[in-house]
Amino acid sequence: MRAPLFALPLLLASVAPAWATTADDKPHEQEEVAIPAPIRAMLEAAIAAGNDGEVTTIVKYARAADPASGDAVARIAEQWRDERKNAHDTRIREASAFDLWRGRAELGGYLTTGNSETVGATAAIDLTREGLEWRHKVRLQGDYQRSLGVTTREHYLASYEPNYKIDSRRYIYGAGQFESDRFLGYNQRYSTSIGAGYSVIQNPAMKLDLELGPAYRYTAFTDATTQSSLAARGSLDFAWKFTSGLKLTQVASAYLERYNSTINGTTALAARVVGPLSAQLSYVVQYESSPPVGRRTTDTTSRASLVYTF
Repeated sequence: MRAPLFALPLLLASVAPAWATTADDKPHEQEEVAIPAPIRAMLEAAIAAGNDGEVTTIVKYARAADPASGDAVARIAEQWRDERKNAHDTRIREASAFDLWRGRAELGGYLTTGNSETVGATAAIDLTREGLEWRHKVRLQGDYQRSLGVTTREHYLASYEPNYKIDSRRYIYGAGQFESDRFLGYNQRYSTSIGAGYSVIQNPAMKLDLELGPAYRYTAFTDATTQSSLAARGSLDFAWKFTSGLKLTQVASAYLERYNSTINGTTALAARVVGPLSAQLSYVVQYESSPPVGRRTTDTTSRASLVYTF
């Protein structure tokens, strides 16, 4: 049975130095170092489990207790990491365009009858494909609501964003987006942008990505007028895992332009129900600085939905 990691310093303290001298008994001419059996067993167990954190901890304490055998432990760990990375890179290189996609599907809806008759539905799909040099992100979303036989909300969105990775944190992005929301005053809106992105926070519990760049937008309004303009685009993508089953996300984007600036933000809290299925509450705010006459500047939507992660 593998010893717990909190006992590792005590275990190492009880292990004698692991070097052996040659037949001439010259201390500076050492034979190949032997790793103490308890340390090797713990290292092999951590490697078999694929737990990089435990491997790092074992290397740290082994080197502190006995630099000679600790270096041998570090070499084994480094070789394991290299082999794992090479296998990972090979799998990505050999994958087809339809492989490696991960994402989430969201579905929510409601129906009321009696004194009021209202039906509503929301659906969204987010897909991400991580390659060695490129990351691809796709989002499809639709909201529909009808009350007393009259449609009161109809919003559709489709976007695609490729990222070229400069290193583990910096990247160059491109973005293309289509929107339709006649209740906000436009039938069609096309947006394109290119710029720089940076992963400010990047760990298993929390992430924060920021993007900034120039953009171009074309809008066809419901009053039959059109408008096109250069703009500045900025976005924020934040996620925080409180526990393995509770996650807070905040996604926001802004287009600042001469005629009409737009700010859109979604705050969501998801709690795991079972396996890949989660229950989610979200709040969406969309602001238009200069909407058509008769339209409000701010539109908000609250949603309760189920989310399937794959």
